[in-house]
Amino acid sequence: MNDQPRSITIAIAGGSGSGKTTVARTILDRIGEENIAYLPHDSYYRDLSDLPQEQHAAINFDHPDALDTELFMEHIAALQRYESINVPIYDFSTDSRTEQVRVVQPQRIVLVEGILIFTDAKLREMFDVRIFVDTDDDVRFIRRLQRDVADRGRTPESVIDQWMSTVRPMHLEFVEPSKRYAHVIIPEGGMNSVAMEMVIARIEALRQKR
Repeated sequence: MNDQPRSITIAIAGGSGSGKTTVARTILDRIGEENIAYLPHDSYYRDLSDLPQEQHAAINFDHPDALDTELFMEHIAALQRYESINVPIYDFSTDSRTEQVRVVQPQRIVLVEGILIFTDAKLREMFDVRIFVDTDDDVRFIRRLQRDVADRGRTPESVIDQWMSTVRPMHLEFVEPSKRYAHVIIPEGGMNSVAMEMVIARIEALRQKR
């Protein structure tokens, strides 16, 4: 019989550029990275290496089908059973998975984050705490533009085109409606110190319970 205390799974959702990663980083820093198994949904984009490069532009990366949520759920379940996992490492410049993986060891706290993680009912059921980061659209767009140009080799024109053609429509269709499934909504993300203190206190309280 496994005498390990039940794992606690915390999920952070929100639109592109909302500040989900900042919230996750604050939790990691305050609780301690050594105490948390961290799993971003972004690592589970489907590998497009078999597709010609010119066809990549036609893929809607903001639709749930662009992500391998089945594998994501398998990995969450494994961590909840206190089993280690191999998380894919995704190369956004080529839209493909690299040959490397990131080994994640099980911990008492499993922390997951992603834009679309509240849209799947079966996935939502795996979460003990659901947090939605709510940030104004203009702030999210600026953050997305800066990130994609600096980190993902995109041009400003391509980022704007993608925002208008897929990011914004998919946000309205999938992400914004999923906010109603959150236990906690944090305006301004990690910059909201009052909300973050409450979240940290809640996590610490759950850690003390068996």
